[in-house]
Amino acid sequence: MSSDWKYRLKLFVQRFWQPTSACMTCMPGSWGNILSLVHWTIALQTGLFTGLLAILLTFTPAVKLYEHRYGNALIVGCLTALGDAYSHPSHYRFPFVEHVATGVVSGLLALAASYLFADRARRIRAAWARVFG
Repeated sequence: MSSDWKYRLKLFVQRFWQPTSACMTCMPGSWGNILSLVHWTIALQTGLFTGLLAILLTFTPAVKLYEHRYGNALIVGCLTALGDAYSHPSHYRFPFVEHVATGVVSGLLALAASYLFADRARRIRAAWARVFG
C-alpha cells in the first residue's frame, strides 16, 4: 500500500472516532442512552460520512490544513457539522444547533488529540511517568 493511502487510512480512522464521540456527546439524552442502538447508529453514520469527506479533501489543496493544529481542528469541526446534518435532523428546537455543537465538540477533540498524541504521545507518557514512577 502506498504511503498516500496509508496516510488516508490513518486520517479516516482519526476523523471517524472524533465525530462519533462528539455526536454521542451532543445528542440529547446521549449519556442516558449510551447503550441505545439508535444513538450509536446516528453517531456512526456521522463518523463515517465525516471520514469520507476528510478523505475526499486529501485530493484537494485543502489537505495542507491537516498539517496545522488549528487548521485541522477547523476542518474537522466543519466536516463534522456537515456529516451530522446529513445523518439526521436536529433534535433541538432550533435547526442546526445540534449540528454546530457537534462540530465544535469534534473540533475541540481534534485539537486536544493533536496536543496529547503529538510526538508519539510524549505528553501522556511523561504524565504517566510522573504519576506511576
